[in-house]
Amino acid sequence: MNTDAQTPDRDDDSAGSALDRDFLQQSVKLALENVADGGGPFGAVVVRDGEVIGTGQNRVTRDHDPSAHAEIVALRAAGQQIGDFSMEGATLYSSCEPCPMCMAAALWARVDRVVYAADRHDAADGGFDDLAFYRMFEAERSEWAVPVEAMPLAEATAPFERWLSTADRTEY
Repeated sequence: MNTDAQTPDRDDDSAGSALDRDFLQQSVKLALENVADGGGPFGAVVVRDGEVIGTGQNRVTRDHDPSAHAEIVALRAAGQQIGDFSMEGATLYSSCEPCPMCMAAALWARVDRVVYAADRHDAADGGFDDLAFYRMFEAERSEWAVPVEAMPLAEATAPFERWLSTADRTEY
């Protein structure tokens, strides 16, 4: 049993609807298929109005793309399917708790919900850095292994000023 207060016990049958369970099982099936094909153990499904609008499997090693996590791939596919970057009204189902990058992408996509099966502790047990990254983001930047430094430039805010002065911009 997981002791993380934010993570429900996966054996609790009362958590979520039968439809949620079906879509979540679909994401796990995608993860299992991906492992069988030599990929990572992650799958994701984006659903809006009861319809799957995007699916994804981890493509990091296949595509040599560190951002090609299952959730990102599914959100990209959903955006192409619906012709919009906004996933308002959608739920992201993931075989594993989204890493910080994927969670940020879900927030940027404006999904209404995120539902996952395995959690960051399970991912750590499987050899993945999700838990370490979550912990790193809780620490002060000065404690991070990778230096993150701001360098002031006179023109640093010019792109934002131009953005704000563009009347026909698409807000997001």
